[in-house]
Amino acid sequence: MKLWLPKKSLVPFVAILLAVGALVLAPFTAQAAAPPKSAPSSNQARPPAHSSEVQSGLVRPQSPNESKQTTAQLTTAVKPSDASQLTLERIFDSDEFSEEGVGTFVWSKRTAGYFTMESPKAGGSGRDLVWNDPVDARKEVIVPAQAFAPPGTTTPIAVNDFVFSDDESKLLLYTNGKRVWRQNSRGDYWVLDVATREMKKLGGNAAPSTLMFAKFSPDGRQVAYVRENNLYVQDVRDLRITALTTNASATLINGTSDWVYEEELDLRVAFRWSPDSQSVAYWQFDTSGVRDFFLINNTDSAYSRPIAIPYPKVGEQNSSVRVGVVSAQGGATRWLDITGDPRNHYLAQMEWTPDASELLVQQFNRLQNTNRVLLADPKTGGTRSLLTETDAAWLENENPVRWVRKGESFVWLSEREGWRHAYLAGRDGKKLHRITKGDFDLIDVERVDDKGGWLYYAASPENPTQRYLYRTRLDGGKAERLTPTDQPGWHTYDVSPDAGWARHTYSAFNTPPVVELLRLPEHKVVRVLADNKKLRANLAKLAQPSAELLRIDIGGKTLLDASCLKPPGLDPAAKYPLLFYVYGEPHGQTVRDVWSGKNSLWHRMLAQQGYLVVSVDNRGTMSPRGRDWRKVVHKQVGILAPQEQAAATRALFKQWSFVDTNRVGIWGWSGGGSMSLNAILQFPDLYHTAMAVAPVPNQRLYDSIYQERYMGSPEENADGYRRGSPLTHAGQLKGNLLLVHGTGDDNCHYQGVELLMNELIAYNKPFTVMPYPNRTHGISEGRNTTRHLYALLTRYLHQNLPPQPLR
Repeated sequence: MKLWLPKKSLVPFVAILLAVGALVLAPFTAQAAAPPKSAPSSNQARPPAHSSEVQSGLVRPQSPNESKQTTAQLTTAVKPSDASQLTLERIFDSDEFSEEGVGTFVWSKRTAGYFTMESPKAGGSGRDLVWNDPVDARKEVIVPAQAFAPPGTTTPIAVNDFVFSDDESKLLLYTNGKRVWRQNSRGDYWVLDVATREMKKLGGNAAPSTLMFAKFSPDGRQVAYVRENNLYVQDVRDLRITALTTNASATLINGTSDWVYEEELDLRVAFRWSPDSQSVAYWQFDTSGVRDFFLINNTDSAYSRPIAIPYPKVGEQNSSVRVGVVSAQGGATRWLDITGDPRNHYLAQMEWTPDASELLVQQFNRLQNTNRVLLADPKTGGTRSLLTETDAAWLENENPVRWVRKGESFVWLSEREGWRHAYLAGRDGKKLHRITKGDFDLIDVERVDDKGGWLYYAASPENPTQRYLYRTRLDGGKAERLTPTDQPGWHTYDVSPDAGWARHTYSAFNTPPVVELLRLPEHKVVRVLADNKKLRANLAKLAQPSAELLRIDIGGKTLLDASCLKPPGLDPAAKYPLLFYVYGEPHGQTVRDVWSGKNSLWHRMLAQQGYLVVSVDNRGTMSPRGRDWRKVVHKQVGILAPQEQAAATRALFKQWSFVDTNRVGIWGWSGGGSMSLNAILQFPDLYHTAMAVAPVPNQRLYDSIYQERYMGSPEENADGYRRGSPLTHAGQLKGNLLLVHGTGDDNCHYQGVELLMNELIAYNKPFTVMPYPNRTHGISEGRNTTRHLYALLTRYLHQNLPPQPLR
């Protein structure tokens, strides 16, 4: 379950004007019959927060009609003409606060320049492919827009993506993309000769949008792709197609992955060309025996349509997975001889050695606390052990193969000494040589400069909420910080293949991003690609919430990173509602010194209205604070984190006299939805309102790879699964609960919410549920969906956690 944040790149914010008070689709409210008067419910014991209002400094009871009127007034109180105040309309229905980006940006493999797709200067449809000189900003149109029109037509195709052959003489164009799970990975492919402008469609008589993951061979003469679970190679000169596999079925997949490998191991393109272009190595998935989970599509026709997904839940049978090698001219597949049950091990990584003589394969055991690195002979299938990484808790899949020194060594990331560091591993299997040193975590590898002998990486030794660029010699030595020290915040880099240039994006918690082109290693800015001046100017007109990053002491020498937005002009003598935004699970970090786009603007709107908006990263999150920090949560997901979130809440009560301890709310998405449920159900006297979006109420209902990695097997940790699941604590609900879920969510199934609803009903607990028909995990499909969702969340907060400060 990866962290899901509503970012601009993930959510298409629709431009449909709709005032919050005029929303038509109201949430469905499930309210059990009132309990006998002799046994008052927990909600009766403590009236909901919206049952009173402030008038002349006194609290008086409200009638139901008055409550509804106040809610309507709250949701429409801010006039669009007030330039100092954010509204849902301004955030979601206009481009007033949209971020400026640079669009397509692809480094050249052969020159120091980069490619962009740009609208033709002369006008017309389509986009030109343009080469850019980073030194003097000179531009050269490599392929004009009109050349992207298929033979016999005049309209250019919509290029969703492109890739060059290694010599950059040909282009592989992806268009007509269709979604498969998280990404658009089915579509049509064309090959375009850059010099002659000849354009050829791949796939022969394939139906539209059925080709997947087309890749040039290293010599540029062939393209391999997956079509309907079989693997093919097509010659780009005569378009001859060779089927490398012919045995595909609904349960036998060649060259791409099953659902759980794609979601949790990020494996989609499940084949690799050999460096000599003679062979293709590929994964094969046998999903027979994996039980189907059915989604029901009720919205696309008069009759419902079941959608079957082979989905291995906790403790259930996985796909049987193996790796084989086949000649690019076709023939029999040579399967690698890898010991271990193929249904209870994971083949997470595979890559050819640069000389094409061997394959490096990484094999995890089912609990993912052991990673065996193997070298395999593609001719015989024989394997030998090269390296074994172990951990008492778990290992993340964070080691794509990075060869250096002509394939004699590769860069390896490990936490074996307490911090995530880079090591140089020899192909001879001898001892690892440590590259980076110190009491800090390497966050990510930005570029391996094999020729220059440098490792470029992201780290932030002093502040885990920030991110900077460093480099260290591949043979070890002193770390050099390349990011200027006068730019605190979050820095990401797209480093050129020769490590001489980088596209640099910089932002901070209160500062929108700036995108620059710069020289490395001196970090000299050559030009600004996007400055977001318009966004900055529009933000400057707003009444600004007080924004800060802080640390909260929860005792036991544990300090938790937190971010906070406070209402403008906060009155320390008043009492304000406190709203937490949470994730809290092992695969996410919410407290970062980075601009968070539309999600941040919505939180700032709430702060303007009178909410204290806080996010806290408990131990167990992906924060770069060391192995022990991250892995203390092993077998305690849903147990330790709610305790630490609650401890942070109590600490803020003591630290901030202006918190209204009777108006505390929490919300989150995906793992954050689960955490919101655990907060209000395990600590019902602390939290009064929770909004859980796309949660997993029962950990046993989630997939095998993610949940078993962090919780162990359900047989060995049955009590942990029980205690960490919100469903277990349903009977303790006292406050206001909103459940939001897409009924077409293939990741965190709506099934879990239905089971939680049953449990709440059994305990006679009132709650509100909003199912979004046929929407997936991001709840973004369909006209006006995102706008509707945030209006719903806003309205629910206004109704149950009113924003006015009490004085």
